[in-house]
Amino acid sequence: MTPPPDHPGCPAHAAIRSGAAADLFGPENEADPMGLYERLRAEHGAVAPVRLAGDLPAWLLLGYRENLEAARTPSRFSRDSRHWGDWREGRVAPDSPLLPVVGWQPMCTFADGAEHERLRAALTGSMDRFDRRGIRRQVTRFTHQLVDEFATDGHAELVTAFAQQLPMLVLTHLLGMPDEYGPRLVEASRDLIKGTDTAISSNEYVTETLEHLVARKRAEPGADLASWLLDHPSGLTEEEVVQHLRLVLLTGNETTTNLMANTLRMVLTDPRFRASLTGGQMTLPDAIEHVLWNEPPLAVIPGRWATGDTELGGRRIRAGDMLLLGLAAGNVDPAIRPDIAAPMYGNRSHLSFSGGPHECPGQDIGRAITDTGIDTLLLRLPDLRLAVPETGLSWTASWISRHLVELPAEFTPRRGDSDTVETETGLLAPDFPARYVPPQNPSHQPDAADPPAPPRAAVAGPGARLSGLRARWRSLWRGFRPGPPPPRR
Repeated sequence: MTPPPDHPGCPAHAAIRSGAAADLFGPENEADPMGLYERLRAEHGAVAPVRLAGDLPAWLLLGYRENLEAARTPSRFSRDSRHWGDWREGRVAPDSPLLPVVGWQPMCTFADGAEHERLRAALTGSMDRFDRRGIRRQVTRFTHQLVDEFATDGHAELVTAFAQQLPMLVLTHLLGMPDEYGPRLVEASRDLIKGTDTAISSNEYVTETLEHLVARKRAEPGADLASWLLDHPSGLTEEEVVQHLRLVLLTGNETTTNLMANTLRMVLTDPRFRASLTGGQMTLPDAIEHVLWNEPPLAVIPGRWATGDTELGGRRIRAGDMLLLGLAAGNVDPAIRPDIAAPMYGNRSHLSFSGGPHECPGQDIGRAITDTGIDTLLLRLPDLRLAVPETGLSWTASWISRHLVELPAEFTPRRGDSDTVETETGLLAPDFPARYVPPQNPSHQPDAADPPAPPRAAVAGPGARLSGLRARWRSLWRGFRPGPPPPRR
């Protein structure tokens, strides 16, 4: 790639020019992100220069304390990406795959101070209205529905058939969507988070789906997150409601899918976990916390932006520099975990849900989905076991997270009729909603309840970018580009 234009005096740009900055979109990160983080820690200490798509510079925080300092001091390290110097100075391409993740949008994760409090109050207040027992009942219902599809086979691939499906089914229900939205959104949201060539078109599909939902809920409110956000006293605009639903959907699905897949792998491969679970010495929630320490659902959270020239971890940070919270690296910082093998049961002081005013508001829902889903799966299939050698498992990584590709499992075939399975609410109804199957009838005409059809780019792999979507991202940023950055707090 062509190096970015000179940014006089900027250490991050200088590191790219000298070749010292590691590429988070490169093959080393894709193959072994934890190995990359440790190499950077050895070479640079707690704060390392890295480069992103388009050779854009950033600082990756590797130290536990440095991560917390950045997360807890928004006056120095803002969540408002309109501080981003590279954008303001024209170095970010309008079709950059970073924009769906870091491009400013009207939601609490891109606000500080009073505006953050207003938006965050609406989100947390609405999420607090959910009945936690009700959520667990829905998790149980959807788990039985998924298990029914492979219970009679005696084998299943648990990442694609279970871990990638359950969180989105639950989240679409909580948002107020029909169940059939879930499978379509799984593909688009995962593509968006990866930062692929089709990330912008995938983001467009997710946004249009949620705009469609909000319009319906404005006319016909219900007991769901979309309706509660529309009705909250904070007075969110429809655009703000859409963007907060998008936030919950994307981050909730990505983090819970990874947490569930990683926990299942540990249960099936680590004899300490399996023995403890069956022997009653360690609960499944304890196992989840251990996984959160060693394999956080998001390895990196972008971003924070320096509001002025400052210093962090011995590094000179310039105003407008982007910082990435390195959650996975911070969780294994030798300064706070000298013995990485020591168990972390019950210890919730990890960084996996970030910290400070922007700490993840839905972390307990993610834990509930993982805990209840895996517990119900093991009750249905008590002899569940790994079907391949552990050494045969593989991962893929993006700049933000690391994913288990497959988890093949086998078990004694069992009857797949979930209406015979007892749950908290009694016998499950036999007429569960079917999983979505794309209509084969070419004469099918979508009605008002149908989600928009996914764009080809969202599900067909890399392809041509859509010029209209590039224009939309330009317009999102054009409003602030000529003006001064937000005031320092």
